[in-house]
Amino acid sequence: MEFVTYEVKDRVGIITINREKALNALNSQVLDELSEAFDGVDQSQIRCLVLTGAGEKSFVAGADIGEMSSLTKAEGEAFGKKGNDLFRKIETFPIPVIAAVNGFALGGGCEISMSCDIRICSDNAVFGQPEVGLGITPGFGGTQRLARLVSPGMAKQLIYTARNIKADEAYRIGLVNQVVPAAELMDTVLKMASTIAANAPIAVRNCKKAINDGLQVDMDKAVVIEEKLFGDCFETEDQKAAMANFLEKDKEKKLKVVPFNNR
Repeated sequence: MEFVTYEVKDRVGIITINREKALNALNSQVLDELSEAFDGVDQSQIRCLVLTGAGEKSFVAGADIGEMSSLTKAEGEAFGKKGNDLFRKIETFPIPVIAAVNGFALGGGCEISMSCDIRICSDNAVFGQPEVGLGITPGFGGTQRLARLVSPGMAKQLIYTARNIKADEAYRIGLVNQVVPAAELMDTVLKMASTIAANAPIAVRNCKKAINDGLQVDMDKAVVIEEKLFGDCFETEDQKAAMANFLEKDKEKKLKVVPFNNR
């Protein structure tokens, strides 16, 4: 792949959009390569993914305006579908995905970060949906995910005004989970990814599915989804080993407690 790299550190996979000269803008080739990268993840070994952009200036500066400028209506809709298909693949990917947002996350960059489970950004990060200033709407899920993450009113304000916001405001409105100094971004993200990777993988995957699927239905249906995924964890090696370990530690702890009247 020309514009996407993939590496593995222990049980964490790192996917990097590497089109630094174009501020990692998303064109059709980048979208195809990202899809290929996610398809190639060995889910039997990898327990958490990190998605980031090459360089310090930009996570993803947006969709490639040069490519979009000459699209017809039909081609524009097809390009939107290509992006949406990929972002839904990321959003519903069985294992957690953390976005390490370094620098610009505009348009498609903001949208791809929102398709990830968790967003951690550098203190120089900038977010925005500037599409109306270009005569278009957000086309890769921005009108839908932003409204769900930060409230419909705030999403409308950001989208209608095409205003960019800095990291501290993104954190204040709930768009990102954490803001860290740029030099500490990847260490912070990899530490969180390693913590997730150390937990029972079936349980983590089922939690992701329960949250994602449950948000799409009413509470009565949502708790049924949770019940089934909760039950699905039982009889697995992870569940048996983890609970046996807990009970053994609890037993040892109780044995060490000396009754007050025997002291």
